[in-house]
Amino acid sequence: MNYLEALSRRYSVKKFNNEIIPQETLHNILESGKLAASSLGLQPYKIIVVESEKMKQKLIPAFYNPSQISTCSHLIVIVSKKIVDESYINGYFRHISEVRDTQIETLEPFRNSINQHITQKTQDEIFNWAEKQSYIVLANLMYASAIENIDTCPMEGFRQELIEEILEINPDTEKVTVTLALGYRSEEDHFQHMKKVRKPNEKLFKFI
Repeated sequence: MNYLEALSRRYSVKKFNNEIIPQETLHNILESGKLAASSLGLQPYKIIVVESEKMKQKLIPAFYNPSQISTCSHLIVIVSKKIVDESYINGYFRHISEVRDTQIETLEPFRNSINQHITQKTQDEIFNWAEKQSYIVLANLMYASAIENIDTCPMEGFRQELIEEILEINPDTEKVTVTLALGYRSEEDHFQHMKKVRKPNEKLFKFI
């Protein structure tokens, strides 16, 4: 299956069949999220992978349409940072130094550029920027899942305060941005038989 066929087959699944995704396949999908483009390389988010049935059951009341949570194989929760402080940036540069085996002092021009970028933004602007980065991760995860023949459903319809309480997320420093259910479509989900509706090319694309 090529990538256009995979994306044409993809739709937002309303009900999965409870089958569990193989670990190797799940690992590949998660790696695609890890490799997502990120502004300045800072990755101002974390990815929580809910795989235990017990935790999925606890999360069901947090969703307005719980059928996906109760039948999916895994639930991915993307959490955006509200604060990118000096400690976080220091950790980033230590990691660069280790991975690239370079002296941290040589990275000072890059650090200064990042510091200037971050300090010019308000906390609300930082969070807005972080959420945009999180949606790039979401796109990568959905694309990789389609290639792996794994079905998905991205979801924003949840009770923010409840999901953060269950997952022990500090609302002062982080916020759940979006979730993604993974699994295999149920034969009972009739949405899979509907034709995909998208704008025609002449209304979507403008060549200049």
